[in-house]
Amino acid sequence: MDRSVYDRMNEQESSHWWFRARRDIIRKTIQKLVRLPESANILEAGCGTGGNLLMLRELGELDAFEYDSSARHIAEEKSGMAIPAGELPDKLPHGAKKYDLIGLFDVLEHIENDRATLSKLGDRLADGGKIFVTVPALPWLWSQHDEHHHHYRRYTRASLQKTADEAGLRLQHSFYANFFLLPVAIGLRAMKKLLKSAAPDDTLPPSWLNRVLYRVFSTEQHFVGRIGMPVGLSVFAVLEKPELSR
Repeated sequence: MDRSVYDRMNEQESSHWWFRARRDIIRKTIQKLVRLPESANILEAGCGTGGNLLMLRELGELDAFEYDSSARHIAEEKSGMAIPAGELPDKLPHGAKKYDLIGLFDVLEHIENDRATLSKLGDRLADGGKIFVTVPALPWLWSQHDEHHHHYRRYTRASLQKTADEAGLRLQHSFYANFFLLPVAIGLRAMKKLLKSAAPDDTLPPSWLNRVLYRVFSTEQHFVGRIGMPVGLSVFAVLEKPELSR
């Protein structure tokens, strides 16, 4: 990603509505759909500037890695963890350690060979382990936001399942997220296209609006495992190796 994207991520991931609400939904999904064993081993693959590390560390023994050196150092300062360099799909650190949960949170869209990435991470799963993936959804929403973030693609539930199948993984659960704010995103991107605006989509809004957007998006945590949204700005998916499924 562009250096400016990492800088905004570092500045905003503790307070921006999208990061905060996504963490809420990630936590709820792990609690309801993954159901970690006691003393679970967890890996965040591509941890960025570390916004998820404190939350994940509450759920088990945590490892992480990150490709970008500046982001990696920031994540180390935030978490107090030693975070080695790593590159997907082939340069994975932490030896041959196996994990009960591997988190891949808005990372897969940045990797050209997404199928190989899922396959390699699948090899690092413990018996009964899960890969939890979040990705941007709806290819027709492609915009300058995706280009600035160096995305290779946006997904649908069907295209993510196809990639998982080709990687030798079974899709256990998948659902769309950020449904209620989808009309806002469509309108904003249409307006920016009309005005030929290059302003980033992830700018922190005024505090009152930030609170409102957080509450709207975070509400979706209560639907996890109960009500599936018909569409949304993101796809969340839990994957496993068929031969390791419980």
